[in-house]
Amino acid sequence: MKILKLLLFIFPMILQAQQEIEINGKITSDSRGVAFANISVVGKTQGTSSDKNGFFSIDLSAGKQTLKIQAIGYRTETISFIVEEEQNKALNITLSEDQLGLDQIVVSATRNRVNIKEAPVIVNVLSPKLFNATQSISVAESLNYQPGVRVETNCQNCGFTQVRLNGLDGSYTQVLINSRAVFSALNSVYGLEQIPTSILDRIEVVRSGGSALYGSNAIAGTVNIITKDPVLNSWQVSSNLGLIEGKTPDRTLNLNASVVSEDLNSGITVFGMKRDRDSYDANGDGFSELTELTNTSLGAKAFLKPNENSKITLDLTALEEYRRGGDRLDLAPHLTDITEELDHNTVIGGITYEFHNKDLRNNFSVYTSGQHTDRKSFYGGLGGGRTRQDSISAANAYGNTDDLALLFGGQFTRNFKSNDDILTVGTEYNLSNTEDNIPGYNRYIDQKVNSVGAFAQYEWKPSEKFTALIGGRLDYVDVDGSYSIQNISRNSQIDQTVVSPRLTLRYKPSDDWQFRGGYARGFRAPQAFNEDLHVSSVGGEPQFVILSNDLETEYSNAYTASVNYSKNFNKLQTNFLLEGFYTDLENPFTTISTGASLPNGSILEEVRNGSGAYVSGMNVEIGISPSSKFSFQMGGTLQNSKYKEDQVLFESDGNTQNENDIVISEFVRNPNVYGYLNTNIALFEETSLDLTGTYTGPMTVPLVVSDSGFLQLNESDSFYDINLKLSHHIDITENFQMNVYGGVQNIFNAYQDDFDTGATRDSDYVYGPAQPRTFYFGIKFGNLHNL
Repeated sequence: MKILKLLLFIFPMILQAQQEIEINGKITSDSRGVAFANISVVGKTQGTSSDKNGFFSIDLSAGKQTLKIQAIGYRTETISFIVEEEQNKALNITLSEDQLGLDQIVVSATRNRVNIKEAPVIVNVLSPKLFNATQSISVAESLNYQPGVRVETNCQNCGFTQVRLNGLDGSYTQVLINSRAVFSALNSVYGLEQIPTSILDRIEVVRSGGSALYGSNAIAGTVNIITKDPVLNSWQVSSNLGLIEGKTPDRTLNLNASVVSEDLNSGITVFGMKRDRDSYDANGDGFSELTELTNTSLGAKAFLKPNENSKITLDLTALEEYRRGGDRLDLAPHLTDITEELDHNTVIGGITYEFHNKDLRNNFSVYTSGQHTDRKSFYGGLGGGRTRQDSISAANAYGNTDDLALLFGGQFTRNFKSNDDILTVGTEYNLSNTEDNIPGYNRYIDQKVNSVGAFAQYEWKPSEKFTALIGGRLDYVDVDGSYSIQNISRNSQIDQTVVSPRLTLRYKPSDDWQFRGGYARGFRAPQAFNEDLHVSSVGGEPQFVILSNDLETEYSNAYTASVNYSKNFNKLQTNFLLEGFYTDLENPFTTISTGASLPNGSILEEVRNGSGAYVSGMNVEIGISPSSKFSFQMGGTLQNSKYKEDQVLFESDGNTQNENDIVISEFVRNPNVYGYLNTNIALFEETSLDLTGTYTGPMTVPLVVSDSGFLQLNESDSFYDINLKLSHHIDITENFQMNVYGGVQNIFNAYQDDFDTGATRDSDYVYGPAQPRTFYFGIKFGNLHNL
């Protein structure tokens, strides 16, 4: 009888404990509702999200519960309360802006969504806030604003750009589109200028080796370009006019709009950009330093959730770009002294299907992405001459390039409930076909690269303070390449299997301090990379690059170590990062000017294996934000890039007087010091001032000074490229806002002043800021407050 009474007493208590109580609330920031914030119950898989006005509702068990609130652009907040005490109240939660970007969610570190502070490797994120502050129209103009990253222009005639990570040139960097490796070698020549920032959600950059996750060509790291997702019903129109040196116009028009269903189970965003820039001649010699450029970009990204446990994402972008540089741009290319003219038509797209079980522990995705580019080109001209042979050569300088890249893959992730460990495994198939044909020069590249990769990694978390990430990738690579120029033919037949291991350690002794260290192995198989698909102009003649015989695979061993301190003192946010890096290269690919001329007078460069090289240095980053009215970030890099043995840069043919081999011990076009600055000040409630800039230290830049390709090594000046922008926001109605702005890029006109001139110039002799002083102003309007 006593047992029965005890059961009758306990049973109602159990029922009460199991009964869930509905809690309603609102998430705000600066008195405005925060749309689609993620609310999760700490220690459980339970969660919900706020609606477009910031309101939410969640059922919680009685007793003490803890909620974690996360939203893009805001600091993560954690609150604890007794559920019964909040039952009949409205739970109001206020979020503070994440001025320094310390609470963002990233995917590039581990191929899974993770808070940037919890990532085992360092990830830098470039956001629309930075794109606006720097008035960056394309990806190429924004990447400089983080440590260890430099974007440089490599040709006066066509504006070829490349991104360097930790001192290594562009072919060592894997560029991803929505986390997929379909950005080919051909795209890397001009693609960073072709992708507008207006279509981007963010850019994630991971420095140091990433071959274990993303395959070959990620020796220096990865740049992940992520396009906008449909989040809420919105639209925006913007227009900008830039005046280069106060006279050369650069016009852009952007449009984007998103529609999301009321149940948040489907949505689509569409976007477009039109850009039209006139050519610019810096020194009055009649030859352009900045190309004439027109760009039309259209795209869409959509998602559909068939049920609570699955999601389909589709993205598609079409790029059409025309660029031309040289002299007398109003004439047909073959009637000029020098012209480089490119007409690109590119389509990039992908589809991903993701599904997970009810408790989110098992996640699986299958995906496919592709890219196709059709390029029509002209690299040539009369070279300053007017003979019959000059005219014949110029008329035959037209070319066609067809480039295809396909990716198929699948990934499985298991989150272990007992200890929060994460297992990730997957497989990918990559196909890349490139055919580049310039019949008049007898220049032909036919390259097919097939690779099959399998990757696995385990994120071990024995305690809250320690994380170890160990993984690797097995790649089977098949390269079949044919390369011919005039009377020279080469082949690359590679059939090999490569293992790329990775180990990363993260130790967090407190909430404020983090220590990271890691090792990664990488490789690059012999093939034509971005700079090999570009034709320079030297001495009025084209300069070609060809692979040498018996070119061997290049390997790398990358080591990193870092310390990171970030702390919030009430409203004051602080962040400090110190990172050391060392990358050792085995059989590095090195481009050598041979000093030999082809039968038609063209200059030949050859890619050979070097004896070995390394880059070492450190990155520093500091961030301070006392309130939403002020933020300050700066960073810099100190580095050395050296060959283990002296490397031949120019090889004399022995027949030309006063020309000897040019030998170097350090990489050219690589400053030992560079950095950036990013400051935002709210002058008034709706008026802000952005002060941004970059610094580029002195570097060695080669200049061709004779028809044979003989080089002269020049030391460049250092450059401070400082920008200023003033913008004002106007709330016309609750659903219609406007932003007007104006500013100056490169205020002090820190621009190269010793360009080579005339029809026989060395078009590759380019360094320093991408453009001279530029004035701009524009307007945006739409239905979002954060225009």
